[in-house]
Amino acid sequence: MISHKLNDTLTLITPGTPAGAVLRSYWQPAALSEELRGERPVVPVRLMGEDLVLFRDQQGELGLIDRHCPHRGADLCFGRLENNGLRCPFHGWHFNRDGQCVEQPGEPEGSKMHTRIKSTAYPVVEKNGIVFAYLGDGAPPEFPALDCFAAPETHVFAFKGLWECNWLQALEVGIDPAHASFLHRFLEDEDASKSYGKQFRDQAEGTEIPMTQLLRDYPRPEITIEDTDYGMRLIALRHLQDGRTHVRVTNQIFPCAISIPMSREMIITQWHVPVDNESCYWYSMFTSFDKPVNKEKMRAQRLAEHELPTYAPIKNRRNNYGYNPQEQQDLTYTGMGMDINVHDQWAVESLGRIQDRTREHLGKTDVGIIRYRKMLRAAIDSLQEKDTGKKMPMTNGVSPASIFGPISNDTITSSSDWRTAFMDSDAERRANCSGWNATLPE
Repeated sequence: MISHKLNDTLTLITPGTPAGAVLRSYWQPAALSEELRGERPVVPVRLMGEDLVLFRDQQGELGLIDRHCPHRGADLCFGRLENNGLRCPFHGWHFNRDGQCVEQPGEPEGSKMHTRIKSTAYPVVEKNGIVFAYLGDGAPPEFPALDCFAAPETHVFAFKGLWECNWLQALEVGIDPAHASFLHRFLEDEDASKSYGKQFRDQAEGTEIPMTQLLRDYPRPEITIEDTDYGMRLIALRHLQDGRTHVRVTNQIFPCAISIPMSREMIITQWHVPVDNESCYWYSMFTSFDKPVNKEKMRAQRLAEHELPTYAPIKNRRNNYGYNPQEQQDLTYTGMGMDINVHDQWAVESLGRIQDRTREHLGKTDVGIIRYRKMLRAAIDSLQEKDTGKKMPMTNGVSPASIFGPISNDTITSSSDWRTAFMDSDAERRANCSGWNATLPE
């Protein structure tokens, strides 16, 4: 249990809030590149409680500025895309991608008023299908050399989905290794050869055991947490009856991302980005170590579960997430279909828009959640004390560009040295990587 005050400190992210200041100190996903395709690449963006407009100008450069014109507040999402900027249709005020007003055609001839008018504008960078924005003060940090950024565009597929809840509870489901044995339990095992693009549907590495069976049969993982330069590593050990151990390595990438294995071929890097205090988007980059991603297939799989242009899930609280009691009895633990994103969505949305943590009771398997909250509190304290060099992962004296990977994989070992086993398994996968150099520096 924590106090209402501490809960607010950890969850609220609008401008001026402690957690909001931490999240603004890092690059955050703002939109998918695919949202800017078409004749008019202009899209609204609501990010951490701010209403913005993202556009690509005639030179192909991106701009992210305040959605409301500084003149009278008109909506610049309807602005005229011209002269490498946006022109407000209300009075013709024209803004470049830096937010600077460069023309006021209705003002008196020779007026220099426009030189003093500047809209809020944020730096943006496009990386393998996602447009990232930096909403913090000062110069933005370097990007870490994560696998999803190091891989070529051909080997990365990006998508997003809307969840109607606070960002923190969305993130916390991803640093909870125990929940997969229950929330994502399938009572029947599928053909692993048909598992492409689906999580927890392949076979455990080096075995004939379906991951669904392994998670179902071994629901009590032994969880170890390790602090890292990027956040923390979570290691879940499931000790099999035949003496072997299944090792699952996942990661929390500070402040609001995770990196997890999807299959032997792919990993997922996923951010949980606040829209505002009560909703968030998950942004996922699926990175392949094997061959180019079948983006058409993966996009079709996800569009079957989401609506455009909002990327809101078709199954939601208004239709009970498609809950079917017969399915819950015979096929899945939730009765909410085969897409595990729906399971996670129900779990985090059912806690309320902002979870009341004064009523929770954490157990031993919640060690990752406990550690993360301490990490977030330390980062908040560091910012408030203007001492960002000590307790802010990826800014604590280590250059983000020197952070690689991280290791995210599943492996089976008969040795008690499970650390060597998962590192060797990862090194083998990276050495055999096709299409890009995935090997990690010594």
